[in-house]
Amino acid sequence: MKEQSKQPVFWLVLAVGLVLLALVLRFAAHIYTPAYVIGVAGLCVGGVGLWKIRKNWVAVSGALVAAALVLRFALRGYAWWGYALLFVAALVVLHRFLPAVLWKIVVVLVCIGLGYFCFVESFIIKNARTDPEPERDYLIVLGAAVYGDQPSLTLVRRMEGAMDYLARYPDSVAIVSGGMGPGETVTEGEAMYKWMTAHGVDPSRILVEKEATSTEENLANSFAIIRSRGDAPQGKVAIVSSAYHLYRAKLFAQKLGVDDTAGVAAPWGYFFVMLNYFIREAFGVTHFWILGN
Repeated sequence: MKEQSKQPVFWLVLAVGLVLLALVLRFAAHIYTPAYVIGVAGLCVGGVGLWKIRKNWVAVSGALVAAALVLRFALRGYAWWGYALLFVAALVVLHRFLPAVLWKIVVVLVCIGLGYFCFVESFIIKNARTDPEPERDYLIVLGAAVYGDQPSLTLVRRMEGAMDYLARYPDSVAIVSGGMGPGETVTEGEAMYKWMTAHGVDPSRILVEKEATSTEENLANSFAIIRSRGDAPQGKVAIVSSAYHLYRAKLFAQKLGVDDTAGVAAPWGYFFVMLNYFIREAFGVTHFWILGN
C-alpha cells in the first residue's frame, strides 16, 4: 500500500521536472522544438499522475490549476489549453460540492456549451484551407506579432504562405498589413517587407500598410490602397493568414463590402500551438457574430 501511495507522487514529480526542463530550454537556452516536446511530455506524465490520484479531488484540482498556470504564463502559445484545464478544475470542485440536482444542471449546460463550440469550429475548420483557384490581383498578408524587430513564428508562417503564392502567381501583388503593437520596434508591415525582400521577393511586388491594429483595419486599409491604385477590391483580393483565422478574416471582408475573397492558408506551426488558437478562435467568431467586430 505504501508503494502504491508513492506512485502518484513519482509521476507528478517527474512531470514537474520535465516541465521545468522545458522552461529552461525555452527561455534560458532558447532551444524551442525540444522544449515544446519535453513540455508536452511533462503534461502527459502529469496526466498519468492525475489518473492515479483521481479519487482525491483536492490533489486533482490543484494539479490541474498548477498545469494551467504553467501553460498560461510560462509557455507562449498554450494559454487556451491553460483555460481549458482551469475549466476542468472548476468542474472537479463543483462535482465535489454541488447537490446532485445542481450538478445535473451543470452537466447539461456543459454539454450545450460543447455542442455550440463544435458548431462554431465547423465553420472555422471548413475554411481552414486554401480555396480552390485562389489567384487574384492582390494578396493581403495579415500581420501578427513582432518581437522587437523580429517576426514571430506565426508571422513567418504567413509570409512563407505569401511567398509561395507570389511564386505561383507572378502577376499578383502583395499588401503586407500591420501597425506597431506593444513590444514592437517596427511596424508589422515594415517587418514583413524587410523579411520578404531579404528572402528574394521583388520589392516592386510588395505594398506596405503600416497603420492597422486589428484584422478589420488590416482589410479596410488594404482595400483603400487598392482603390487608390484605381482598382476595386471586389473579386480581386486573396487573404493569407493562419488557417484558423481565415473564416473570421472573410467575415470582416464581407462586413466591409467585399464578399468575394479567396482564402490562402499559411503553413501550420507547432501542432498543439495551432490547436490552442483554434480553441481561441471559437470565442473570436462568437464575438463577431454577436457584436460584429
